Amino acid sequence: MITERIRTYLESEAKAIKAIPLDDRCEETVRAILNCKGKVFTTGVGKAGFIARKAASTFSTTGSPSLFVHPAESAHGDAGVFAEGDILIAYSNSGKTREVIETVKFAKSLGVEKIIAVSATPETPLAEEADLVLPIGKITEACPYQLTPTSSTAAMIAISDALALIVMEERGFSREDWARRHHGGYLGEKSRKTD
Repeated sequence: MITERIRTYLESEAKAIKAIPLDDRCEETVRAILNCKGKVFTTGVGKAGFIARKAASTFSTTGSPSLFVHPAESAHGDAGVFAEGDILIAYSNSGKTREVIETVKFAKSLGVEKIIAVSATPETPLAEEADLVLPIGKITEACPYQLTPTSSTAAMIAISDALALIVMEERGFSREDWARRHHGGYLGEKSRKTD
């Protein structure tokens, strides 16, 4: 019984990932990251914030220097890290998260080149502030109360991983390049093996 319920939740998240609307905006996002003269920043609050942190780490590992900026800290001086030529990817399923929208406005005022919103739909306050919106679609959460971010965060992490890997491939970022940036742990050791 429990195993079947777990399977139901997994299928709900898998369905959300498969239903992500893919179009030319994905290619525009990849081109923007490839052409970025500065750094790729990510931001988000709550569960979306954890996804934004993971996205920044994955971009960095795969050849696109990236940092996570916490919206609350951004309001207290950390927005000073933004500069002309940077990109900011802002994560918010609802697209209404006040702290994220404020961070986007700060970034724009400091000359960030492009704001990319990862959100449910293009019709949100966050999307209005963005140059480009990557919609994940209106998702039914796996949570039986439709409250816990589950399927939506699965979709966010999946699209972020896919973008990072495409950018890595487009850069011609090699296994050797990967190994130079990951000197420790099992994966670092594995990346240096030639067999």
